[in-house]
Amino acid sequence: MVDLGSVTWPPAPIRTERLLLREPDAADRDVVVELHASAQVNAYLGGALPREEVERSVPAVPKGRPGHFVVDRDGGMIGLVTLDAHDGEHEAPRTAGRIELGYLFLPDVWGNGYAAEACTAALGWFASAVPGEPVVLTTQTANVRSVRLATRLGFVETERFEAYGAQQWFGVWTPRALA
Repeated sequence: MVDLGSVTWPPAPIRTERLLLREPDAADRDVVVELHASAQVNAYLGGALPREEVERSVPAVPKGRPGHFVVDRDGGMIGLVTLDAHDGEHEAPRTAGRIELGYLFLPDVWGNGYAAEACTAALGWFASAVPGEPVVLTTQTANVRSVRLATRLGFVETERFEAYGAQQWFGVWTPRALA
């Protein structure tokens, strides 16, 4: 099992052509709440959480943890990219002991390539921090944009399965996929 707790965290902020991947700060709280309370953002993730519940659960300064990046454009947060370690106790066997890529972006920035740019940078960081380790991704097959992004990033579909009342797409990325 990969342990992101053993990597140097936080890394120096990661700069791309248009974005900055960094740790969260107090100014990010409203966007974190919006991402988790948005029905549009969470349409394929089981639905939005009630805003009041999210407001109560997000601290004044959102907590950063290894593998979690705020995506910043021009000094403001537009999304999150996460590389989450799965311990196997609460996950399906396909993700147990693996790192899973996730991402959430504000709807008003969709369609501009920011998710691809940010995820590529996060995967590049991961490949240098934990050489040779694969990353997995699960998304609903109905989320055509997410499946398209996964394949663009180099994830290779390994299976489809039913979960949460919908067909899921499961893919694996290996560091050589960036080349």
